[in-house]
Amino acid sequence: QVQLVESGGGLVQPGGSLRLSCGASGSVFSTYVMNWYRQVPGKQRELVATITSVGIPNYAESVKGRFTISRDNAKNMVYLQMNSLKPEDTAVYYCNAHRYNHDYWGQGTQVTVSS
Repeated sequence: QVQLVESGGGLVQPGGSLRLSCGASGSVFSTYVMNWYRQVPGKQRELVATITSVGIPNYAESVKGRFTISRDNAKNMVYLQMNSLKPEDTAVYYCNAHRYNHDYWGQGTQVTVSS
């Protein structure tokens, strides 16, 4: 079992930055692929960024060059640095831990990009 808690969401103006954090407790964090998803009402949850257990990142095309995912296995933490934010980045952002056929989710944190 893995418990995930996100933090760092909020209201930011277009062009601004936010850093999301996700703390994990439970099983061996370093063996999990960690993901950030986002969801807006009425739409499917969208994979934003992935980082493997050894730190290799991958990004959705819509956030490439603007978002950076990172992890600190010693602290059981994963981060999403979001720069040059756009109104279309507005969503609830979820942290996900994945290993084999197991998925664990946080409760989500709201990010709103608006002037």
